[in-house]
Amino acid sequence: MSAIPFQAQAGAIHRNPQTATGTAEELLIDAEVDSQPPPRPTPTPSLARRILLGASVVLIAFNLRPVFASLSVVLPEIIQATGLSATAASLLTTLPILCLGVFAPLAPWLGRRFGTERTLLGCMVLILVGTVLRGTGNIPLLFLASAIAGSGIAVSNVLLSGLVKRDFARQAALMMGLYTMAVCGGAASAAGLTVPLEHALGGGWTYALAMWAVPALLVTLLWAPQALPLKPVASESGFTVQGLWRDKLAWQVTLFMGLQSALAYIVMGWLAPILRERGLGGETAGYVVSLSVMTQVVTCLVVPALAVKLRNQRGLGVVLSLLTVCAMLAMLFAPLGAVWLWAVMLGIAQGGTFALALTMIVLRSRDSHIAAHLSGMAQGVGYTVAACGPLLAGLLHGWTGSFRASAWLFVGLGIALVIAGLGAGRTLYVGAVTVPKH
Repeated sequence: MSAIPFQAQAGAIHRNPQTATGTAEELLIDAEVDSQPPPRPTPTPSLARRILLGASVVLIAFNLRPVFASLSVVLPEIIQATGLSATAASLLTTLPILCLGVFAPLAPWLGRRFGTERTLLGCMVLILVGTVLRGTGNIPLLFLASAIAGSGIAVSNVLLSGLVKRDFARQAALMMGLYTMAVCGGAASAAGLTVPLEHALGGGWTYALAMWAVPALLVTLLWAPQALPLKPVASESGFTVQGLWRDKLAWQVTLFMGLQSALAYIVMGWLAPILRERGLGGETAGYVVSLSVMTQVVTCLVVPALAVKLRNQRGLGVVLSLLTVCAMLAMLFAPLGAVWLWAVMLGIAQGGTFALALTMIVLRSRDSHIAAHLSGMAQGVGYTVAACGPLLAGLLHGWTGSFRASAWLFVGLGIALVIAGLGAGRTLYVGAVTVPKH
């Protein structure tokens, strides 16, 4: 999900200039390196404070995906209760994803202006407010709430990895692993528990959506006393990167990130309705999505270590892309008796393409500054591209009355993903250069 996982994680690694690879642990270090404040000159915090900080990071990460996954499993009820059109439903599922691309580029500036911790606190307030407003049942507010929550998620995606680099440099791999699992856990929990919550609370879909404000509230209360006392630290990089946006390889990496994310968010937004249209109950459909998301954790942790050992990543990208499309087509047409198997295969494939996209950002970058800017380009443009996936899937359903027409969309995105992967997987550096600022 793509979805999932830790979007700004893949940044620069420190490596010997004679080599083009690094260790799996190094891949988790130094994303957004020239966009984040340097370490504050404060005494080393106590073990208890570091544990509290680490737990807070993980809990914030848990809240970065329920907004996406909880809506999709009750979307049929929302359409039935409100008369929402197919086009409007498509826009509703797409809006928070579009926010990821629109607001992510603002994150470094906000972090420098207000401080990383205070900015993250503001993001948690936005996620909390947006989640609460989704429970009102008011359609205009539902759209507004999705945008509010999406903006908070977009900025958090970028700043959290920078905070991990700064305060947990020696435990970066461990913290990013926990971070990834928390993101997946949040998405899986929302997919699997929203419909049971709807039934248990007896208040319909509005109560079920609003209940996801509870973990957001708890984390906000936990984070506030840690964030408010801290002053922002101004930081300006002494370097700038030139030529990145004109480089063909950079665009191939960006498109690989965006196209795999488009398929991931189609799954996040529409897999449950697809399975319900085929006859599965709401709870069962949610559990299938939950299983697929949780399976992504495995390949998110394994693929970077595998990718850096390969001569190039073209074959791996092609295999994972084809497996993704095959599993998605199976969700549309294969017998439902094997749906759990296809869910696992889909999770393996999509976790792999997401992790590979992040890894290729690192491997295609000559130095840390280029990797930081390539990460920002891939994220900002990539998530804008990704928003088209669920939008088109919803529009095709509205135009044809069935999700079967989405098969053509899956195949088209898959072909484009293979082409982008063949380009991005080459053992080359992007043609950008790092120069000192004058």
